[in-house]
Amino acid sequence: MDVQNRRVSATRLHSMIGPLAEEGPAYASLARGIRRLVANGRMLHGTVLPSERELVTELGLSRTTVSRAYSELRDRGFATARQGSGTVITVPGGPASGGQEPMPDGAIELDAAGRHAVDLTCAAPSAPVGMVEHYEAAMAQLPAYISGMGYFPLGLPELRSEIARMYRQRGLETSPEQIVVTNGALAGFAAVIRAVLPPGSRVLAESPSYPNTIASLRHHGARVSAVPIGPDGTDLEAVGQALRRIQPAAMLCLPDFHNPTGTLLDNEGRERWARQLDAAKTVGIVDETAVDLWWDREPDVKPMAVYSDRIVSIGSASKSHWGGLRLGWIRCPRSLQGAVTSMRTSLDLGAPVLEQLVLTRMLQTGNGLPDESRKRIRAERDWLHATLSDQLPGWKANLPAGGLSLWWNLPAPRSTVLAEAAARHGVLLAPGSVFAVEDHGLEHWIRTPFALPHEELERAVPGIVAAWHEVA
Repeated sequence: MDVQNRRVSATRLHSMIGPLAEEGPAYASLARGIRRLVANGRMLHGTVLPSERELVTELGLSRTTVSRAYSELRDRGFATARQGSGTVITVPGGPASGGQEPMPDGAIELDAAGRHAVDLTCAAPSAPVGMVEHYEAAMAQLPAYISGMGYFPLGLPELRSEIARMYRQRGLETSPEQIVVTNGALAGFAAVIRAVLPPGSRVLAESPSYPNTIASLRHHGARVSAVPIGPDGTDLEAVGQALRRIQPAAMLCLPDFHNPTGTLLDNEGRERWARQLDAAKTVGIVDETAVDLWWDREPDVKPMAVYSDRIVSIGSASKSHWGGLRLGWIRCPRSLQGAVTSMRTSLDLGAPVLEQLVLTRMLQTGNGLPDESRKRIRAERDWLHATLSDQLPGWKANLPAGGLSLWWNLPAPRSTVLAEAAARHGVLLAPGSVFAVEDHGLEHWIRTPFALPHEELERAVPGIVAAWHEVA
């Protein structure tokens, strides 16, 4: 759908705003409700609002009230009057460009046309409804911290307590002292690998895998070896053989909705994997950034660290809450607690206080995605899977129970040229080779994230289909 033609009906706007506040002028309540929809990402830049007459009929308000509300939106930069269209939503200052999750340098080539393309290189949802309200509540708490120096190298005590509580709820006994708050999951990985891996150490990782983590290991000087993971999940027999053969110092593990395959490992598999790591005297570095990204039903699985005291767990708020918080955490086994905390303080002096207050509040009011976001993303997963399966019948992908992407098996090894062709058709894709631990191969695979707004996915599908017919 073209942005300039996006419209919201009076009935739909009414349901999104909900009942108007009884206190204060009605026009102010209406304008405030629309501003919050814009701030929370539920009303997009370029959306045409219903006419004043339509909204008067729907809400039962006077024409003067609706007119004044629209006038206040225009005065505050949230709307503009457009000839022939009516009142159109604007994000003050215009929608920010960029903001996507970056891939390693040189992985995706962008040209001038790419600025207007649908970006399917990023697998991350937008902020949930209510984010602005969480920031407003955190701002009210902030004065209590301003009198101090503002440095919390290991994280705010209340945030560390909340994260420890989450682990205990999942069946892993954890104290706040075992939690280290970081500036995102990658910062957590950086601290852990510097704490446990001398440069030149051997590290084992499943292939495909998340490319930024592999890049971080290589930047540290680690020698990364690959063990294949299939579309149905971790091959524990192959993992055991590779651990015995390579004897790596550490292994990167993604048992929770693996990126990009979306597979989930059961408790029996987690226990077996942990025992294999212990037998090889290998530290397990478990990526838990997708642990809360389930769409059908919450899985009955425990953290891998339940089964071994050599496992370091790394979590993040970027996917389950919002990437703009830039907050992650490390759950340290007690044997590595000193080394990890010492290395953490050598990298920087802590995460921003305001964002930590925001995340603390979000964890106190609910551990992960709200039901509304979960329902929306599940619907987009189902729609994209059904639509591409129908229009490209040779493409095959499992319908993942969690994660943020579909991992398509192509009928021909054309992933890289497909990504190049798709860019010409206005869609940015990450070829399978980007996720290969050994920097090559996986030409039979392509990843398509599905957490984008529906109109973006609708724009992307024709470009993907046209690109495939062009290169296949």
